[in-house]
Amino acid sequence: MSINIVAITGRLVRDPDMRTTTSGISVCSFSVAVDRPYKSGEERQADFVDCVAWRGSADFLVRYFRKCDMIGVQGHLQTRNFETKDGQKRKATEIVVDSLSFVGGKRTASPTEETQPSADAQAFVDLPDDDSGDLPF
Repeated sequence: MSINIVAITGRLVRDPDMRTTTSGISVCSFSVAVDRPYKSGEERQADFVDCVAWRGSADFLVRYFRKCDMIGVQGHLQTRNFETKDGQKRKATEIVVDSLSFVGGKRTASPTEETQPSADAQAFVDLPDDDSGDLPF
């Protein structure tokens, strides 16, 4: 029995890089900076983990995530061999994404992004914080 499951949380190192295969399938490469455990007084260090997302996961990633955003990634490790343009043989190990998730707080809008709530968001009504104890539980 083999198990190949990886789960990480960290920050995107750069904006996701979206491409499309010749058959029209979306594929997105990205890297996540993951903090290493450290003790008080030690210098903080991070590992930079390469990841690849396919199809709907790739589309979701490009639509909602940008450089420096916190992200949760779950997937499996894959190692592949390739040859560079100058003929050198290389090996790459990356996480193939099974699922992505938001981690941490909401990103604040940049000046160029829309700051008005969407129609869906306008349908919700804020409820007052009420500690009156009227809840049945």
